[in-house]
Amino acid sequence: MTSESLVVFIVDDDEDVRIALSRSLSKRGMRVEHFADAQAFLNQVHEDAKGCLILDYGMPGMDGLELQDHLNRQGSTIPVIFISGHGGIPESVRATKAGAIDFLEKPFDLAVLIERIQAAFEVGAQLRSDKARRKMLADKRGLLTEREEQVLQHILTHPARTSSKEIAAELGISPRTVEIHRGRIQQKVGVKTTIELYELFGQMQ
Repeated sequence: MTSESLVVFIVDDDEDVRIALSRSLSKRGMRVEHFADAQAFLNQVHEDAKGCLILDYGMPGMDGLELQDHLNRQGSTIPVIFISGHGGIPESVRATKAGAIDFLEKPFDLAVLIERIQAAFEVGAQLRSDKARRKMLADKRGLLTEREEQVLQHILTHPARTSSKEIAAELGISPRTVEIHRGRIQQKVGVKTTIELYELFGQMQ
């Protein structure tokens, strides 16, 4: 992914800060979009936009933490860097607990911010990749029948007891029926062994 496809979003009610940051980052080849409040950002930016968000901690209306919480509930993959002119350790801790990847107190060194932005771009790429993989796995799992889902669930929750006989005893069906379901599951999701099946879906547990 090229840096040209990434955007630095700035949300700060201080116009001077927005303009100064926008100009400084633009001069260094970054694409920048800035907003005066959280709602304006939400109205115009998709939750999985490629880039990162520089977010003022304390703003009128929806403040930074509330916007972060909203993005979390939406499953957003945009990494957040909080900035604050009145922040300290308590604010930094709250921001980090809310999911922010960094917290900078104003005034901050531009070089430090750029370094954090580059790190945020990498985090964002990983978050989008993870989200796409989770969706892919959910889509594959959605192809299963109710009984196939029961067999898969047993495999995932009892990895040490995945023989057809053990699964059959748990579900009250015959070992041969388990083998048929297992084969169909593997065919539908594109794996050849029970180990591959567990490796594919185990992370979703």
